[in-house]
Amino acid sequence: MPASNSAELVLLRHGIAEPRQAGRDHPDRPLTAAGRQRTQLVMAALVRRGLRLDRLLSSPYRRALQTAELALEAGLASGLAVDERLKPGGALETLLSSVDGRLGLVGHEPDLGDLACMLLGCPPGGLLLKKAGVIQLHCSAGQWQLQTLLRPALLIEDLGC
Repeated sequence: MPASNSAELVLLRHGIAEPRQAGRDHPDRPLTAAGRQRTQLVMAALVRRGLRLDRLLSSPYRRALQTAELALEAGLASGLAVDERLKPGGALETLLSSVDGRLGLVGHEPDLGDLACMLLGCPPGGLLLKKAGVIQLHCSAGQWQLQTLLRPALLIEDLGC
């Protein structure tokens, strides 16, 4: 539960990363050039629409950190902290006790989508985030509501790209 009566939670999936090697995930996989470009466009579009975060937390995995850094460069937040709980399979729900104001989490699927489903009361897997996708949730009086679920193409199409 959030620390105050009203809170915003913005879930950001990392951008397109280099392929897995031998079918295995690796924490050092970086964003591709196309992934960086697409993520930059998404972050810029979010900022242009007035989204600002009080705090931004990121998975320590390289692709998530690069995504979070692009969010900082775009002006989405003024600071960044790394949190191990945002690793794939991490205990994301334990982050909720400190939600106050507007918090952004940069991480991985299916974890982010499942966190949103848990908060909204829908079954796990009910919300899927595309790479560089965004889920925005609002909590008032202990009740979470879905504000936005955006795939990157919707934000980028609006720019005429």
